[in-house]
Amino acid sequence: MVRWTGRLSAAGLAGLLLAGTLAGCADRGDSPAADLGAPVAVTDAPTEAPLDEVTGEPTPSASAVESMGVAPSRTASPTTRPTKKPTGTTGSAPKPRAVAKPPSETKVPPAPPKPAPASCKPSYKGTQASRSAVKAALTDAAGRTYWPTSAPDIKIPLDLVKATAWQESGWQSNIYACDGGVGLMQVMSGTATWMNQRFEQSYDIDDYRDNAYLGANYLAWLTKYIGDMYFESDFRLDAALCTSELNSCLLNAVIAAYNYGHAAVAEEGEPLTIPNPSYVRNVRALMTECVCLTY
Repeated sequence: MVRWTGRLSAAGLAGLLLAGTLAGCADRGDSPAADLGAPVAVTDAPTEAPLDEVTGEPTPSASAVESMGVAPSRTASPTTRPTKKPTGTTGSAPKPRAVAKPPSETKVPPAPPKPAPASCKPSYKGTQASRSAVKAALTDAAGRTYWPTSAPDIKIPLDLVKATAWQESGWQSNIYACDGGVGLMQVMSGTATWMNQRFEQSYDIDDYRDNAYLGANYLAWLTKYIGDMYFESDFRLDAALCTSELNSCLLNAVIAAYNYGHAAVAEEGEPLTIPNPSYVRNVRALMTECVCLTY
């Protein structure tokens, strides 16, 4: 989870709707064992991928491999479709603080790795999980309650989990990026180790179901970390709370930090920063327009 650059083209895999760049994951935080808490991108030019003779699922295509690490060629704008009225905390969401409070989470993930060479191609190990199996894993990960003791209101929307996995890997469970990102949520090894220690878990980064949990848990950790620092512990990840300014809402900040790392977005005494607007817009668009939402 946490990388500085982009990654694989989901569009090139199954005649997709949108595209972006791949980037990876790498952070997490502090709470009891029951509490739970990664990034890549996509390109465009959808191309129908060949189907595996056994599973009937799309197989990695040449265009998907070539797009690894390529920045989006077109910028998707955040959805303008009507969104549901915010739930959870009543009233409108607070505007982000001008400068951040000290973080409540003092145990943070390792720093992002250096970007891999653009010419490097991803590799594949083992059997790719079927689309239905991936959907079930992501749905289960999104259905969990994270931080049940200290922040019981934290919920990770299913459309955010699905869109992030699509942006990161095109829902390929067995893809390994050159910078170390693994699987569906492109979790970094260092991030997985840190997260397992932080939450007293034993998730296996190579198992697609555990990989989904790691990614969703990381999104939850970022929600707690940034929500405490800038949003007065209002943890709603609701698109209806966002304005045209990308740094206006927690949802955009969490998406940005999943890709660039928590330190690039939130820093004590500094304003909230969105260093990767294209990535944020891609994921926001995928949350409503991704073909993966129909699987």
